[in-house]
Amino acid sequence: MSSDTPTQQSPGSSSGYAGSKESLANTSRDSLAEDVSSLREDMAKMQEILLRFAAEAREQAARTARNVGQTVASQFESTASGIANTGADLVSSATEQVKTVTNELEGVARRNPLGALAGAFVIGMVIGLIARGR
Repeated sequence: MSSDTPTQQSPGSSSGYAGSKESLANTSRDSLAEDVSSLREDMAKMQEILLRFAAEAREQAARTARNVGQTVASQFESTASGIANTGADLVSSATEQVKTVTNELEGVARRNPLGALAGAFVIGMVIGLIARGR
């Protein structure tokens, strides 16, 4: 017979074939177990990487929030300081103007005492009329 023709297997050779199948199944099972084990290790590594990434993202977010808070507080402090300085300047300016007006009225009253009394009388009358409701 030629080598191209299939040979008939004798009943005794089927146990060799079954053993070969079993060996192939064991090899496949071992390979599958190794693949599953490798996959579990890879998943554990991915989980660890994701946990590290999340921790770093959380730290970065906290730093950013702190920086924003400090910037806002600094700007608020600067604005409040500016408002306080402006308010102090306005009070100082108003005080100076009141002093100037008071000095002017005092000077007019010293130069013309009769006119000052007449002016005070008229202002008193106007205030009285307003207070009475007329």
